[in-house]
Parts: sequence; C-alpha cells; structure tokens
Amino acid sequence: MTVSIDRSRSLEELERDRWPAPPPDATRLMATAHALRSRPVGTLTVEDLRLLIGQNIGLTVLLPLGVEVLHDDPLAEGHMGEGDLLRAVLTRAPAVWSVHQDLASQLTHIVDGLSDLPPYLRNAVERFADVVSQNRR
Repeated sequence: MTVSIDRSRSLEELERDRWPAPPPDATRLMATAHALRSRPVGTLTVEDLRLLIGQNIGLTVLLPLGVEVLHDDPLAEGHMGEGDLLRAVLTRAPAVWSVHQDLASQLTHIVDGLSDLPPYLRNAVERFADVVSQNRR
C-alpha cells in the first residue's frame, strides 16, 4: 500500500500553510513540531509521525503515511515504545475517522491481525473499533 503524496514536499508546502516561527519561550514540543512541518514528509521518521499525529498536526497528509507504516509494521516504535505510532493513530478524535473512513477501514484490517497486545494498546484498539462501528451506523 503506497500513498500518493509528494514526499519531497513539506507539510507547509502540501497544506499551503506556513506557520510563523515559534516564540522564543516555546516548549521543546512546539519547536520540534514547527521544525518538522518544514521537512519533506518523506524524511519523517516513525517518531516524527507519532509526534505530529499525536498533536493533530497535518492529519490529512500524515494519517495516510502513518497507516502505510503500520501496514508494514503494526508495532512501529518511536521514542515512547513499541506500538506508539499505532496508539497515536488509533486515538485520534472520532470525527477524524468519520472523514477518513477509508483509512479507518485499512486500520481496522491492520489491528484485526494483532494479538497479545499490551493493555494500553488493546484499550486503544477497542475504543477505535467502537468509534468505527458508530460511524458506520
């Protein structure tokens, strides 16, 4: 499964939205998110995707890329531990999944093949399944 996104372009370019520089007293998270928005999306690591998706930044572009990574490695790991990208993707707001039903379907297929998940991931999968089920009604 390959997503058709120009991976040589940054989120700023793809979204046509340049953020101003973060303030001098910006948190590390804020400064990192700003910096990542200007990098080509094809260079973003699992950790970069986890961080940005977890902050609801660039979801239209990054969720498909995150699901693509998860298709190849459902328990892809950033700095927070095994499955942290999966958790970041699964825990997006229910409204996200009503808009991105195709991604929700792909993600459902991915998580259906998983077993022996740690409790924090199992709970996220269950909540996601409930959201997807409600969106289908």
